[in-house]
Amino acid sequence: MHDLLDRMNAQASAWERKGDQRCHFQRCYSMMSANMVKAIADGRFHDAAWVERLMLRFADYYYDALQLYDGQSDQTPAVWKQVHDATCHRRLHILQRLLLGINAHINYDLPLALYECLRDEWPTADETARQRRREDHETVNRVIAETIDAVQDSIIEPRAVAMALIDRLMGRTDEWLLAQLIRNWRTEVWLVARQLLEANDDHQRENICRIQESRVLKRGRRLMLEELI
Repeated sequence: MHDLLDRMNAQASAWERKGDQRCHFQRCYSMMSANMVKAIADGRFHDAAWVERLMLRFADYYYDALQLYDGQSDQTPAVWKQVHDATCHRRLHILQRLLLGINAHINYDLPLALYECLRDEWPTADETARQRRREDHETVNRVIAETIDAVQDSIIEPRAVAMALIDRLMGRTDEWLLAQLIRNWRTEVWLVARQLLEANDDHQRENICRIQESRVLKRGRRLMLEELI
């Protein structure tokens, strides 16, 4: 896990030196992941080993897509091409850049990572075992919520003065709204992962993935059209 954190921090630093705006999502992802590693060490999950496997597979999706994009491959997932194109070539508010990355990584990558990390055990798991997996999934929501304030203070506000004013006026309300948005997305993601697990065949799973991809791309387009302070 520490190798993954080192990779994230090195990538964020490299992009920061180049002025590559993708550094903001990468730095946010690094902070979230560091807090996840701490939560695992603190014993907050039913099955720390499973959560760690899921984290690593989840990160693979991000870095595999990044390698494809930077190599100008036509195999780059459409959701990540949307994120990288927008972040590299469009003038966006920092919150839009962060949300575009979060949208792609949570809503597209995570259902696939969950499916891969659950498919072998799911057919024979009883409801208690399945519920424990979902509870670990939901514990991540709390870790994310605990991290959002630090992300806002260290990443967003220094680059968006108006957001600092909003933070002072609203107290923790704005952090709660962002945490609620991510929690809602992750609730949907669990349902999509279950659809993949319970699909009858590969054709049905491919259709579920296409529908989810379309949903994520639509959200990305909407995020880019929002006017933020």
